[in-house]
Amino acid sequence: MRKRIDVHVNIEKLIPHVNPEQRRQWGVPEDHQSVGLISCDDEDAMYPALDDASKKSKIKILHVQCVYVGKDNTWHHFRQANTAIISGPLVADVKSGLSYAKEYLERRSDCYLVHEDPPVSCYAGWTPQAGPYFQDQFGIPADSAYAYLVAGPMEASYALDFALKAGKTKVASMSEVITRSNTIDAVLYGTESACRSATEAYLQAVERYAADPFRLEV
Repeated sequence: MRKRIDVHVNIEKLIPHVNPEQRRQWGVPEDHQSVGLISCDDEDAMYPALDDASKKSKIKILHVQCVYVGKDNTWHHFRQANTAIISGPLVADVKSGLSYAKEYLERRSDCYLVHEDPPVSCYAGWTPQAGPYFQDQFGIPADSAYAYLVAGPMEASYALDFALKAGKTKVASMSEVITRSNTIDAVLYGTESACRSATEAYLQAVERYAADPFRLEV
């Protein structure tokens, strides 16, 4: 089975004129006056959403981080699995960036449930062209597509082998250690067809892992 998991934005706020102390703390560019705050209930969807927003609006991503949020161990009911801070020259720029990020998170993110009992999920999606955020963050050429792949440590280690063998992609980033949210992530880049093939191979491998985690491939 393969079922898309809905991602929800749970906090979205605008600071029209950021104060000097937070400006210094966040590294707000001199020509940026406004700051936007956004969080969602998925650990990994925020990163490609911000990359998409960086292609369509005049924003800079100042901070983004996923954190583990236990179901019953949080300060309030707005479960912030990932939080981000962006800035822009004008209020309108930041509003635009927040809008594009939200639209991506809630309508275009690639979170999937691949096995129901026990539940196993992953993030596996590809994008035709890297935006300024991923170009800067991972050194991906502007004319390259990329695949963004995240799963639990064991299934990710297994599935990445298939993804890397499926198409002629290059590694832009790969976790060397397990993240604080107990995942391993990778960003691959190359042609659209290569990234599409890598993403599909990754999903199929996670599905096989989830269906029979004890099977030893020959």
